[in-house]
Amino acid sequence: MSTSRVDDNTAGEKLQKVLARAGVGSRREMERWIDEGRVQVNGDRAKLGCRVTPRDQIQVDGKQLKTEEVEGSRRVLLYNKPEGEVCTRSDPEGRRTVFHSLPRLKGERWICIGRLDINTAGLLLFTTDGELANRLMHPSFSVEREYAVRVMGEVTPEMTKQMFEGVELDDGPARFTDIVDSGGEGINHWFHVVLMEGRNREVRRLWESQGVTVSRLKRVRYGNVFIPSEVKAGQWCELEQKEVDSLAKSVDLPSRKVKKLSADRHQQQRAKRKNAAVSRTRKR
Repeated sequence: MSTSRVDDNTAGEKLQKVLARAGVGSRREMERWIDEGRVQVNGDRAKLGCRVTPRDQIQVDGKQLKTEEVEGSRRVLLYNKPEGEVCTRSDPEGRRTVFHSLPRLKGERWICIGRLDINTAGLLLFTTDGELANRLMHPSFSVEREYAVRVMGEVTPEMTKQMFEGVELDDGPARFTDIVDSGGEGINHWFHVVLMEGRNREVRRLWESQGVTVSRLKRVRYGNVFIPSEVKAGQWCELEQKEVDSLAKSVDLPSRKVKKLSADRHQQQRAKRKNAAVSRTRKR
């Protein structure tokens, strides 16, 4: 096929979307890679905004994408993050990252959907579909995030009313779309709150604006996905086809085949993680 398709802005699909769907990385990251010259189409350096079809040959860092990667399947994994882990692939301070506990993939990689700070626990979603990740995080889709919050200090109806109506923070106005008193007394008073965005430490900062301190914070829901009681801290599970389709539909994406780890590979990875944990314990 003629390489002129690289500059054709009418045919095919945007290159960064194809790369994201193939699990190479997030759409924003792929835009940066294209700009850096790391992506070629039909042997020529790709440009931002170019479109491709399944017939085009795409190379990333000299490695050609396979047809099944370009057409794309979809994986979504739910992880119950414990406190003390960071949401980066590697940490210069040597702290444990959320990626250490995830199953290894061949030819793909996990993309984290949103982040939780080091002192926040609970539900994290990962996917191999960069476009799904991008939409689930984008403010325009208003995906709900629900948290269980333990606060220290007296909470009055006036305070919850103010957080519901909106508070001006350093980076702009913020509000909870729902606040439910879940009971408890003194330093063990819990609330469930819902946000429609994922700004840095937003839940904590909203409560701090009312003069109270968050002592425990756990995300329990992202969109229509709740954290299952059987998935304990530090454990993960893969979502089923029906669950993934529902998640994709919520951000206007079509259904795609869900690819999961085989039972044998799953068992092998569990054994590796168990052996690694035993080894770390012995070194201590």
